[in-house]
Amino acid sequence: MKKYLAAAMLTTALIGGAALAQTATANKTAADNAAAAHREGEWRGSKLVGINVYNDANEKIGDINDIILDKSGKVENVILGVGGFLGMGEHYVAVAYDQLKWSNEPPRSNTASNTNTARTTGAATATTESRKAEGYWYPDHAIYNASKDQLKAMPQFKY
Repeated sequence: MKKYLAAAMLTTALIGGAALAQTATANKTAADNAAAAHREGEWRGSKLVGINVYNDANEKIGDINDIILDKSGKVENVILGVGGFLGMGEHYVAVAYDQLKWSNEPPRSNTASNTNTARTTGAATATTESRKAEGYWYPDHAIYNASKDQLKAMPQFKY
């Protein structure tokens, strides 16, 4: 009887040790895949919401209101808010994420007087200077090739 009890205890100890080793290996793999700090080229999703969107003619056409992900976590669409005033009457449209171009440079001014004023007064120098990408967790603005009227004519995105 003592032999059976000793064999059972030895088997339990061996199985428990193997399970513990597997758990430690799984935890080490998860720790290796986890990011400990921000890496270059990564953006915070929370900082993308609110970014202004311009067209190729450098006209503001809206801003980013939401980001839609698929089940794997890949960004599928970006919801743009077009028109409206203080959030009222805004038209929401979904555009494919890969259709947006991102810029770390501030948009060019449409009038020469704005840039001259900024340079002489020293105010709003961000409109005439470029910023460096490092240290920022989000781009300055996005560019989408459409006019505000074209976006308003697109189907409304429903939440």
